[in-house]
Amino acid sequence: MLPGLTFPGVCVTFASETRRRRTFAIISHPDAGKTTLTEKLLLFSGAIQIAGSVKARKASRHATSDWMEIEKQRGISVASSVMQMLYRDHVINLLDTPGHKDFSEDTYRVLTAVDSALMVIDAANGVEAQTRRLIEVCRQRNTPIITFVNKMDREVREPLDILDEVERELGMPCVPMTWPVGQGKSFGGIINLRTQAMTVFDSGSERMPHDFETMPLADRDALVKRFGAEFESAEEAMELATGASPAYDHEAFLAGKQTPVFFGSGVNNFGVMEVLDALVDLAPSPRSRTSSLVVNKQPVVKVMQPEDTAFSGVVFKVQANMDPSHRDRIAFLRVCSGKYQTGMKLKIQRTAKELRPTSVVTFMSQRREAVSEAYAGDIIGFTIHGGVQLGDTITDGVSLQFTGLPFFAPELFQTAVLTNPLRGKQLQAGLVQLGEEGAIQVFRPTVGGLMLLGAVGQLQFEVVQHRLKAEYDVDMKLESSRFVGARWITADTPQELRAFMDANQGKLALDAADTLAYLLTSPYDLRLAQERHPKIHFHPLREHAGLALQTAG
Repeated sequence: MLPGLTFPGVCVTFASETRRRRTFAIISHPDAGKTTLTEKLLLFSGAIQIAGSVKARKASRHATSDWMEIEKQRGISVASSVMQMLYRDHVINLLDTPGHKDFSEDTYRVLTAVDSALMVIDAANGVEAQTRRLIEVCRQRNTPIITFVNKMDREVREPLDILDEVERELGMPCVPMTWPVGQGKSFGGIINLRTQAMTVFDSGSERMPHDFETMPLADRDALVKRFGAEFESAEEAMELATGASPAYDHEAFLAGKQTPVFFGSGVNNFGVMEVLDALVDLAPSPRSRTSSLVVNKQPVVKVMQPEDTAFSGVVFKVQANMDPSHRDRIAFLRVCSGKYQTGMKLKIQRTAKELRPTSVVTFMSQRREAVSEAYAGDIIGFTIHGGVQLGDTITDGVSLQFTGLPFFAPELFQTAVLTNPLRGKQLQAGLVQLGEEGAIQVFRPTVGGLMLLGAVGQLQFEVVQHRLKAEYDVDMKLESSRFVGARWITADTPQELRAFMDANQGKLALDAADTLAYLLTSPYDLRLAQERHPKIHFHPLREHAGLALQTAG
């Protein structure tokens, strides 16, 4: 590998702006209270005036961060959403992610665009299956994690047990920042170890931070008199926890080697302000990002600092029909370095085509606000009409390619069958757009035949069916497919690839990015193909196939 390259052109103005940025994702298992906490953070920052409520399919209001019709009906998040707010003179970019495992690909891609994560845990259930998967992704990237233990106003597990489980699952020490006094009906509040005071719990979803009473820990007699054995028990457990835990080490947290832990009740607005303050005080500002570029068939590494004068960003999400009346597509770009300004001439590195975005916006869920400038850490969106794909690097001219955006080979396949043959063009347009945004993986067989849909989970198929009907007025049936998996393929030579394609015509397809894939008909199919074609490479991640193609050149 050639030596890494850096761009030292640092601008003082850029540095001061990037230090103000905090960009994080909220992750959790479904029903842990993630979307509710998202809205309370927005409420406390002043970004919204009233929080929505997701209680059932018939809820009269839907969550601010849930904008799709199907999300409003089901009371679940099926797509990540982006929200920006200003708090304590800091620009906070918050990305709410789907909790359901069937939409894990969207969440994984979002995690590549953030600098930290806020993990929400249901205090009754502890660390659940989907949370484990997301933790692993964070650990692979050394993403700092702040932990919020939610629903302390219910009958839940003991705080020490929860901390022990979090430590085991994360593989890193927990550092309590707040500690609960009681739980359920006897929940009295939280002790804030940072301020050495206890905030007294009072139920109600309309309460704001200044509505909660605080009592200094120095006035222990008054606390014991008011909360009795619950306070003494909490005090004892807190001493055990802090005694067994290391002191908070900011560098260890930034390296993803310890997690600060907060307790509270999101639905009651309780313990939320402490988390919001921690995001400003503890979470990192944007950091350097490594990019790669193939020069003379050799990978070259470039390290982009957020303060660099060269503008660069990566498209981590494409969303179709956020405004159904305009049939728009929005590309979400994480700014990695430099400064965006209105009228900039940009370049899509994959195609070398020029891009002059017109309506560049920041987001408050489905509400958009025009933006004239943005810095590293910010999430901006611009309307596209094709030509931009997930994973694209966009710069003001400097050549580089950010990597790490995952596209996993699907394991579930169904065939898309149109019920009304006259709607064929609409079906094709809808599937192309939903495939480009990553809602589903769409494969076009190279020798004709019906389009195939590939998914990580079954619910993805249902969402695509619903969206095709709601957004494109297309009724589609799904039929079972003989395929059970896929691998993206590359070859050592064009001749080897042609021979493989000639021998496997009925099992080849192109995905939304026109990358060639080999479709598997059984678990043994891959092993057999590898034995017969040793010079063909089968990639479970599309990115690896793309890098191999660049290197082969």
